[in-house]
Amino acid sequence: MSEAAVELQGVIPVLRIFDVDKAKEFYLAFLGFKLDWEHRFGDNFPLYAQVSRSGALLHLSEHHGDGSPGAAVSIATLGVLDLRRELAARNYRYYKPGAEDTPDNRRSLTVLDPFGNKLIFREPGGGA
Repeated sequence: MSEAAVELQGVIPVLRIFDVDKAKEFYLAFLGFKLDWEHRFGDNFPLYAQVSRSGALLHLSEHHGDGSPGAAVSIATLGVLDLRRELAARNYRYYKPGAEDTPDNRRSLTVLDPFGNKLIFREPGGGA
């Protein structure tokens, strides 16, 4: 197959989680993602799930070998200040994020999930 036939269509980060209830509170109730699906191989097995919001997809996994705590994910986001206002209105007791300007003059909003993963919501543009 030639390089011209190859078309990469997106990336879905796998983020390690350790507590399903805390993950749902953070990703669904606070960040406003929706739960698309969840999978377990059986009773008392680790969770593997997909959450999404707009065009962003994330996989959350309790599996030992999936992901590494402390990962960073950059999510292109239109309306970073609107997102900041939305999150502030939810009055989540564990996080009060603020927006900041990046060195390349784009707005960004960084939040840490309860498992040490960093999500950077960043206005699109520039090189990264």
